[in-house]
Amino acid sequence: MKVTLESTTKIVQLNGVPARVWEGKTESGVKIHCFITRVAIDKDEPRAEEFERELQEQRVPSPEIEAFPTRMII
Repeated sequence: MKVTLESTTKIVQLNGVPARVWEGKTESGVKIHCFITRVAIDKDEPRAEEFERELQEQRVPSPEIEAFPTRMII
């Protein structure tokens, strides 16, 4: 499966750990959301600084995600 994700400004708590909500869709077009607690790259990646800058880019979550009830998060 392939997915495309975008980082949002929304952060929720999962088992006491902050997780950023990412939104996207699968290659076939199914909308998804992910709760990301960590993102890592190879420590020797020559474009690490570029990655760090891109990682700071965030968009406002969609209305569906903004209204997503925390009690629904497993």
